[in-house]
Amino acid sequence: MKEIPEYEKDLASIRNMMERSVKFISLSGMSGVLSGIYAILGAIAAYFMVHYPISPFNQRVYSINDAETLSQLTLIAIVVLTASLVTGFLFSSRKARKYNEKLWNATTKKLLINLCIPLFTGGFFILILLYTGHFGVAAPASLIFYGLALIQGSANMYDEVRYLGFCEIVLGLVSALFPGYGLIFWVMGFGILHVVYGTIMHNKYDR
Repeated sequence: MKEIPEYEKDLASIRNMMERSVKFISLSGMSGVLSGIYAILGAIAAYFMVHYPISPFNQRVYSINDAETLSQLTLIAIVVLTASLVTGFLFSSRKARKYNEKLWNATTKKLLINLCIPLFTGGFFILILLYTGHFGVAAPASLIFYGLALIQGSANMYDEVRYLGFCEIVLGLVSALFPGYGLIFWVMGFGILHVVYGTIMHNKYDR
């Protein structure tokens, strides 16, 4: 007859197998940290392009509507997004090999579908905002839709992702009250929160 500790080990093993079948366990905390750093560096570049020498803590009373500046800011955003996606893919691939898991499986497909619906919706919505001249709402909208995407996809990821999503939404709503401080809230949401979240994930799941 098995001892109680052995039954507990069996239950833990079964629970772990069930979790692996429905969750994207290849998600890397370190990729979250690096994505946050990329966002902070991108925001610094945007600051020197738009704000400098004015302090970013001084509320802006003007809009960025010249095509050249908008193109440069869009390029920065694309570079940050691309670097984050490539980093996430590389670290996730390495973690999947470490646990002898396939990176592309049914869980990954479901996760991408859940993430893409709010992300693409938010992306098109932000493009409409920029096209119609509502520049001050773009940063809050990006935080809110990103938070919704994280919550939508959290069913196939770790619980910490859901908490990050709630934080992004709250930060986006607060940012909507202060449209002149979009860059600061953008740094907090995509930069600092990602670094904190990634550090927690790395210490809890990647070691």
